[in-house]
Amino acid sequence: MISRDTINPAVMTLGQRLWHLNWFLILLICALASVGFMMLYSAGNGSYSPWAERQMLRFGLGMCIMLAIALTDIRIWLKYAYLFYAGSLIMLIAVEAVGTVGMGAQRWIDLKVFHLQPSELMKIALVLALARYFHGLSLDEVARPTYLVLPTLLVAAPIALVMRQPDLGTSLLLLMGSGAMFFLAGVRMWKFVLVGLTCLSAIPVIWSMLHVYQKKRIMTFLSPESDPLGAGYHALQSFIALGSGGVSGKGFLKGTQSHLSFLPEMQTDFIFTMYAEEFGLIGGILLLALYTIVVAYTFAIAMRSRNHFGRLVCMGIATMFFLYFFVNIAMVTGLTPVVGVPLPLISYGGTAMMTVLIGFGLVMNVSIHRDMLISRHGEVSNT
Repeated sequence: MISRDTINPAVMTLGQRLWHLNWFLILLICALASVGFMMLYSAGNGSYSPWAERQMLRFGLGMCIMLAIALTDIRIWLKYAYLFYAGSLIMLIAVEAVGTVGMGAQRWIDLKVFHLQPSELMKIALVLALARYFHGLSLDEVARPTYLVLPTLLVAAPIALVMRQPDLGTSLLLLMGSGAMFFLAGVRMWKFVLVGLTCLSAIPVIWSMLHVYQKKRIMTFLSPESDPLGAGYHALQSFIALGSGGVSGKGFLKGTQSHLSFLPEMQTDFIFTMYAEEFGLIGGILLLALYTIVVAYTFAIAMRSRNHFGRLVCMGIATMFFLYFFVNIAMVTGLTPVVGVPLPLISYGGTAMMTVLIGFGLVMNVSIHRDMLISRHGEVSNT
């Protein structure tokens, strides 16, 4: 057995990195993905086509990319974090010019082989860029407002571009995830209170900038019965499916709301509703427990990392992942307006799944290099 105590983390061989792969995290990821394959099979009325088969192929490719990322030197990600961010930002700008329009939004770039959604990649790019920036600061510097101007601009630029697509859900995820990273990096609480008060005072301006359909979603969130066949349809059908599942569910492939085509977007945003209808409250709690274990375990990996960059990357990925499933489940259960956020590793979608797997590839990379000490300038340190 290869002990970590006898290995210099700065000169680990490929074999040593393979040995120290986090197999428990891989098992958790595969468990969640398996639930997704099962539900996409159900959404296809007991057929692997059209969704489950494609998603399984995407997952296989994504796992290869995840493992490749995990086995690279962590200093590569530190060095090229800003470059990855710049590339993602350029793709967001490209969406404005050559983006494909679908469902009333311009969010994708058609690469012929598949449709790429740059806003998904930006979630990872933003985590890397912020981790890189705060890694290079001392706590005293983080406390100074002048040092927060650049990271604020790093956050504001992609959010402004994503809002133009329009994609309110992803914009909120970027904002909340970035805010969490600022806090985890050591930014004082009073600054968040100040920003929060500023945002509250700007609500009338923000409301005037929203699209008509976004305003309708917010209004019908408060009273979906007011427009049961229009903006409130998704929410009402979701409530019916959730309620009909009861405690133990109707059984696999036996959900009526989904299989009779009452439930919209059952393979994407509302896949948790279909899952809860078939497996009930018990199944829903078990799935939430599995998600919680993944988040808690990722934070545990962060706490064991001896370099600040690795800790921030892990905590940023964990926060984004948590926001993914929290917002999705809150949306389908009526706790928040419908904003179009997929359920990670379960909802159908190539870019969303790839983004999550890239993120966990970085988490495993941090786990492998957890004993590596990296100076503020990116050099390996002995102290």
